[in-house]
Amino acid sequence: MTSDGSCTPDAAAVPLLVLREGDDVAVATRDLHADEVVALPGPAPDGSVTLRVRDDVPRGHKVALADVPVGGQVRKYGQSIGVATAAVVAGDHVHAHNLGMDDAEREHELATQHHELPVPDGPRPTFRGYRRAGGKVGTRNYVAIVTSVNCSATTAKMIADQFRGFAMDAYENVDGVVALTHQSGCGLVPTSPGAQALLRTLQGYAGHANVAGVLVLGLGCEMIAVDSVVQGADVSPDTVVRTLTIQDTGGIRATVKAGVAAVREMVDEIDGRWTREECDVSELVLGLNCGGSDGYSGITANPALGLASDRLVAYGGTSALAETPEVFGAEHLLTARATSPAVAQKLLDRLDWWQGYAAQGGGSLDNNPSPGNKAGGLTTILEKSLGAVAKGGQADLAAVHEYAEPMTTPGFVFMDTPGYDPVSVTGLVAGGATVVCFTTGRGSVFGCKPTPSIKLGTNSELYARMADDIDIDCGRIVDGVATLEEVGDEIFERILAVASGELTSSEDLDVGGEEFVPWQLGTVT
Repeated sequence: MTSDGSCTPDAAAVPLLVLREGDDVAVATRDLHADEVVALPGPAPDGSVTLRVRDDVPRGHKVALADVPVGGQVRKYGQSIGVATAAVVAGDHVHAHNLGMDDAEREHELATQHHELPVPDGPRPTFRGYRRAGGKVGTRNYVAIVTSVNCSATTAKMIADQFRGFAMDAYENVDGVVALTHQSGCGLVPTSPGAQALLRTLQGYAGHANVAGVLVLGLGCEMIAVDSVVQGADVSPDTVVRTLTIQDTGGIRATVKAGVAAVREMVDEIDGRWTREECDVSELVLGLNCGGSDGYSGITANPALGLASDRLVAYGGTSALAETPEVFGAEHLLTARATSPAVAQKLLDRLDWWQGYAAQGGGSLDNNPSPGNKAGGLTTILEKSLGAVAKGGQADLAAVHEYAEPMTTPGFVFMDTPGYDPVSVTGLVAGGATVVCFTTGRGSVFGCKPTPSIKLGTNSELYARMADDIDIDCGRIVDGVATLEEVGDEIFERILAVASGELTSSEDLDVGGEEFVPWQLGTVT
C-alpha cells in the first residue's frame, strides 16, 4: 500500500499491508499461521524482506514488524494506537493481550492546516431531486408520522401499516409512509438538555427535505406537545401538515381511522404535487457513519468514502462526520484543519464533555471498541478512531454542531452524536442529511427512513456473505482489483444515483422504519 493509502495492483499477493512508513505493525490480508514466513511489502529497518509469524493471526488483525518494549508506543497509520502491555517481538500477533490504551497527552493544533479542494474538471454533476418551496432539496418523498410521545407509538404504527407493500404501488412520486416512534416525550424537564435534544430531533424530521407530508401524532397530555413540534420545525411552505391527538380524537380506534383518512388525502396530494427535477450536486447533504468496523475499515471503505466526501465538498455540498466517542484519539487530525480556532475548540469541548459523561457511567471512552470490532482486528479506541476519521477525507472542518442541530453550514462539518449507530444517524438525519453512507466490516443491516442509506463493505468476504445487505464492495481495494480512487469515484456516482431515486439494499428490503432512535439524555421523572 502506498503512503496515500492506495493499493498497488498486485496487493492481493501481499500478505501484509504497511499503512505508513515507520509503523510498528502491519495488517494481515489473509489468515496467517504460526511459524509461517511471509514476504514484507518493503524492506524492514534491519534490511530483511521476510517475516516469520510467531502466532496465528486472523485476517484484518495486526502483526508486529518490530520489537516494542513494555510501555512503548505502537504505531499504525503513523500514529500511536496504544502502548505495549507486554513485550512485543517482531512477528507477534498484536491485539488486546499485549496492547493497551495510550493515555499520553495529545497536542492539538487549532486551525493550522488548510486544504484547498480543487473542483474536478468537466461538467458539474447533478441529481434528480424534489425541490421544496422553502429552498431545500429532497432525495425522497415520504409521509412521516412523527410521534410526540411514546404513548402514541402503537397508534402511529397501526396507521402506517395500512400503507405498506402494494398499497403504495399506484403512487409514482411517494416513497412511502413511515411511523417515527420513540421511547420518550414525557416525564422530562422541558428545558433540560435531554428534552431539547428530543424536540430538535422531532422538529428536524418534521421539516426534513425528504418529508413531503407530516402527520404529528400525540396522546394529548405529554410534555412535548404536538404543537411545539410543528411550530418549531423548519417546514417548507408546500409540505402537507396534519396533527392529531388520541385523547381529542376519541381513542385509538377513532384515531387510526382518522389518521388513515388523513394520510390517504396527503398521499394523493403529494403524488400530484412533486416530480423529480435536475438539481445541482451542491444541494446534497451527506451523512457519514460506520458500524461494525473491522481492521479493514480504515484501509478500504472509510478512506474511499473520504474521497467521495471531499469531492462533494469541492462542489459546494455538505458532508457530516459524527460519532464523537469514535474520533477520540484522532481529534487532533480534525482540529488542525478546522476553519477557525473556535470551531476546533468546540470539538475539544464536546470531547471533554464525553469523557465526563463516560466517567459518570463508570466507564471510559476506551470501553469502545465493541467485542465485534475486536474480533475484526481493532484493539483500542485510538486505532478505531484513526480509521473512522478517514471518512471525512481532507476537507477543512467548517462547523461543529450539537446533536440534531440543523446543518446550515456548507462544507465538511461534524455533529456531536453517540457512537451507537441508530442514535448517531438519527441525529444526522434530523440535522438535514438527505443521503447517508454507512461503512461496515462485520456486517450491518441498517436503514434509516426517510433518508436512503448506502452501505459500504470493507472486505470482499463480507460482501460475498451478505450481498443482499451491502451496496458496494470496498474490499476490492485490498484484493488489488480496484484502486482507492476508483472505489471513491464509484461511491460518489452511487450517491448521485441513489439521490435520484435508485434504491439502496436496505430500501429494497424495506429496512429503516425501526431505526429512528433519538438520543435520550438526562433525568426522567
